[in-house]
Amino acid sequence: MDMRILNLTDENLELAARVLRSGGLIGLPTETVYGLAADAANDAAIARIYQAKGRPKFNPLIAHVSDIEMALQEGIFSREALALVDKHWPGPLTVVVKVAPTGTVSDLARAGLDSVALRIPAHAIPIFLVREFGGPLVAPSANPSGKISPTTLQHVLDDMGDHIDLIFNGGTCAAGIESTIIDARGERPALLRPGSLDPDWIEETWPDLIRPELNPEAPQSPGQLLRHYAPNATLRLNAEAAEPGEAYLGFGEGPATLNLSERGNLEEAAKNLFSMLRALDADYERIAIAPIPNVGIGEGINDRLTRAAK
Repeated sequence: MDMRILNLTDENLELAARVLRSGGLIGLPTETVYGLAADAANDAAIARIYQAKGRPKFNPLIAHVSDIEMALQEGIFSREALALVDKHWPGPLTVVVKVAPTGTVSDLARAGLDSVALRIPAHAIPIFLVREFGGPLVAPSANPSGKISPTTLQHVLDDMGDHIDLIFNGGTCAAGIESTIIDARGERPALLRPGSLDPDWIEETWPDLIRPELNPEAPQSPGQLLRHYAPNATLRLNAEAAEPGEAYLGFGEGPATLNLSERGNLEEAAKNLFSMLRALDADYERIAIAPIPNVGIGEGINDRLTRAAK
C-alpha cells in the first residue's frame, strides 16, 4: 500500500499541514474533483503546481478557504456577492472578486491579476485541512493541464503520483465536474465557467446573469482555455449512434458502450463524465457522445465536452 495515502484523522491533518508549510503538494478530494493543493501564499509551492501540471502561468488558480471570515480577508465582496455565497457556500461555487488589501494569495497564483478566485468546498477534508493549515490553499485539479480531471484516488495516483507528497482518500467525488465560476466584481454576475452549480440557482439570488465573450488567451479564471478536460481519443459530439470503430458514450435509454445516465439524469451524468471518458479513452481512439440537454448543469457538461473535443 502507498504510505502517502491518508484517511481523515487529526494526526493526518497535522502531518499534511506541516507538509504544506514546507512547500509540499497534497492531493485532496472535494465534492467536485480531486485537487492538487499548496500554500496559496508560497510562490515556490505554486510554481511546483504549475510545473507538475504543465499549466500555463497566465491561467489563475482558485484559492480554497474554510469560512466567510477567511474569504473576506482575501477578497472584496459586494452586498450581492455576499448574498450569493451565503446561499451557496460551502458548495461548488467559485466567485471572482477584487483582491483585498489584507489578501495573502500570491500574485503568481492570481496570474498577476488584481482579482482572486475563492471557494469554500462542500467536503470535510479540504475544509478541515484549510483550518488546520490556517490560510487559503490553491487546489487546481490533480491532473496534467488540459487532460481529463480526476474524480477518484486512483486517477490522481495515475496522473500525479510522482509529484504529490501526500494524498487524502475521499472515495469518488460526488459532483464529478468542477465548480461554477461567477465574476462577482460588477453590478451583475457574469458566468466565467459553467459547472456543477445550476446557473439558474445563481439568478434566484442575483438576477440577470451575464454570459460574456471570453478570451482564452487572457483567462480571468480557471477553465477558460480553449482545449481542456481532453482525452487522447477523438471526440464526436451530439452523436445519435456510434460509427464503426467508435465507442458510444450514451445518455438516456438505448444501446451504448457506457452510459452516463440511463435515467437521463444530469447530476448522475456529471458524476460519471470524467471517469467514463477515462475508461473509454483507455481502449478506443474515437468516442461518439450522445446529445446532452444544455439546461441546468447540462451546460457545465457540454462546456467540458466542447473544450475536450477541440
